[in-house]
Amino acid sequence: EATTGPCGQGLATAVGMALAERNMAARFGKSLVDHRTWVIACEGDLMEGISHEAASLAGHLALSKLTVLCDDSRSADGVETMTSCSDDVIKRFAAYGWAVKQVDRGDPVQLAAAMSFAVRSKKPTLIACRTLADQGAVEPSGRGAEPFEIPADTAQRWHFAGSRGAAARRGWLKRLARHSLRAEFERVVAGRLPDTWHEAIAALKLDTADQRPRLATHAASQSCLDTLVAAIPELMCGSAGPAPTLPRGISPASASNPGGRYVHYGLREHGMAAAANGMALHGGLVPCVEARLAFSDYLRPALRMGAIMRQRVAYVMTHDSIGLGQDGPAHQPIEQLASIRAMPNVHLYRPADAMETAECWELAIKRADGPSVLVLSHQKLPAFRTDFAENRCARGGYVLAEADGARQATLIATGSEVAIAMTARERLAGQGIAAAVVSLPCWELFALQDEGYRAGVLGSAPRVGIEAAGGFGWDQWLGPEGTFIGMSGYGASAPQEVLYGHFGITAEAAVAAVLRRIG
Repeated sequence: EATTGPCGQGLATAVGMALAERNMAARFGKSLVDHRTWVIACEGDLMEGISHEAASLAGHLALSKLTVLCDDSRSADGVETMTSCSDDVIKRFAAYGWAVKQVDRGDPVQLAAAMSFAVRSKKPTLIACRTLADQGAVEPSGRGAEPFEIPADTAQRWHFAGSRGAAARRGWLKRLARHSLRAEFERVVAGRLPDTWHEAIAALKLDTADQRPRLATHAASQSCLDTLVAAIPELMCGSAGPAPTLPRGISPASASNPGGRYVHYGLREHGMAAAANGMALHGGLVPCVEARLAFSDYLRPALRMGAIMRQRVAYVMTHDSIGLGQDGPAHQPIEQLASIRAMPNVHLYRPADAMETAECWELAIKRADGPSVLVLSHQKLPAFRTDFAENRCARGGYVLAEADGARQATLIATGSEVAIAMTARERLAGQGIAAAVVSLPCWELFALQDEGYRAGVLGSAPRVGIEAAGGFGWDQWLGPEGTFIGMSGYGASAPQEVLYGHFGITAEAAVAAVLRRIG
């Protein structure tokens, strides 16, 4: 069951369900996984842009067990769509690679024949349901009943429909009981991760501590995914990027490779995110999808639906700031961090180095009650952490470097800007000023900590916040007397070190802010 939300979301979610069915059938066999996905859509669903993305993807992947029955009466909610839409839906879906049928929606024989055709089709199928002849008004079943009351004749028909599957259900249970992969099948359907997956991530953190690599957190994330896809066979990855890097050991899903664990979504961010919701709702898979952070604007409605439904979907959002250093304001996110943080049930992680990246992945992958968004840098960042026994990001924020002596200032930063805070701390120490640096990778988790812990981390000294983004929301951590160093407009094209200086997001600016506050 899905909360489909705005028009088109349901159709795109169904594409993810059909994709999940096919992947699981390839893994466990059709004796356990052999079901279909049916969609009842209105004209409004097929007008929304997301339906074009979803239908194109389904046709490309030849998701033959997906069938859409579309109301093709040329009206939606009483408004004639002929005034705004004159394309031929049947020809459009045929061009996407779908099998298509047109039927009289008042003729059950035509409907049954079309649905039988869909079951045999090697392509996804669209059944356009039009009123082709004057059938007269059909009285809907249940009209006149009280709210939430099921009329007896309606209940009887539903019970009859349900009872027809009893024998098939008993046969399926017998096959499951004898199946060699029964335990694994029941584990993934229940949403339980493998017992040993923590061991793989622990080994990665140990290796990270030994090497202390200077990496972009996006590159560190790729190492995490290489580790996780080997440890968690139900992890299903994909990207809306033009040239994605596949995790090691998995192959792309395609019409000829139904068991592939990587989906090339193409530039279809919205359809990708809705399909990920469908996979999560289907069960048996843990979807992980990737896009640039600035393009989260494209997929926001589906991310919001996933948050409403509390679905386990991991989002990898790259090119986190002006540190991208190219492509100008259109590709450089400014307000997106605040807008995603504003969504209930979403955890946004912005790690500062490779160790924090591994810790944030550990938190994201085991979170089962809502989407997780990992926001990652394009530019290389220094390594700050060698300790790994405790997942320090699990509390949302922590003191990365305490002041030498009584704390006179607290520098608070996330992600790429933690390096700026650490440099500012060193320069303040050179002037005899003791400052602490707080890394705040996940605001949502930090807000869940008790007041005493948060007060101990943030301290009572003057606070300076640093983030290459808009300052909306920072007041809750800085207090009324705090200072924020960030963006008040959009980015620009230049090398990343030039951009940080141009916009005043520098260690010098942080030092100056502290000096002003303490006199």
